[in-house]
Amino acid sequence: MTVERAQKPLIVGLTGSIGMGKSTVAGMFRGLGVPVFDADAAVHELQGLDGVLLDAIEAEFPGTTGIDGVNRQKLGAAVLGDTAALEKLEAIIHPAVADMRKAFLTENADAPLVVFDIPLLFEKGGADAVDSIAVVSASEEIQRARVLARPNMTPEKFARILALQMPDAEKRARADYIIDTGVSLEETRQIVQNLVTKLSPPLA
Repeated sequence: MTVERAQKPLIVGLTGSIGMGKSTVAGMFRGLGVPVFDADAAVHELQGLDGVLLDAIEAEFPGTTGIDGVNRQKLGAAVLGDTAALEKLEAIIHPAVADMRKAFLTENADAPLVVFDIPLLFEKGGADAVDSIAVVSASEEIQRARVLARPNMTPEKFARILALQMPDAEKRARADYIIDTGVSLEETRQIVQNLVTKLSPPLA
């Protein structure tokens, strides 16, 4: 069910599992002039140098912050595979991200279309806050190759991350739109262009 709201923009929730190319697709939306709220970037800002959440995170997870902000490897090690610890971290982060998202909507109230780039849109119950959902997807083989090519990534770590995410097939089944990144960049860009054209209101 879509949340009723007074804001003008149509909100598209952009999501996809690790390694599916969501950041690339978000950049394509931006290139077409569509405002994008990047949930991961918001978290980085909140946890970065002089981030407003540093004190709260350090109090809950001692030794995970420093002069440059949160040490993501240490914090990740503290919560990965520990459901209770992850819930404590999310209780610190999610309200602050929600405030930033509200401010983004206010700033872009006159835009016909905006995108919420949220990796765990389904997993964390955010689907009701958007008007439609676009899932970025590729084959399992492409996904695995992309992820394992990342620095400091191992098959074991990849498996733990996947265990926290809804299976891609289920995301695709729940999506209003699927953006295929298993094709050429130009083909993916055309899919995004077609979606923006479809969802943007006609000119008066």
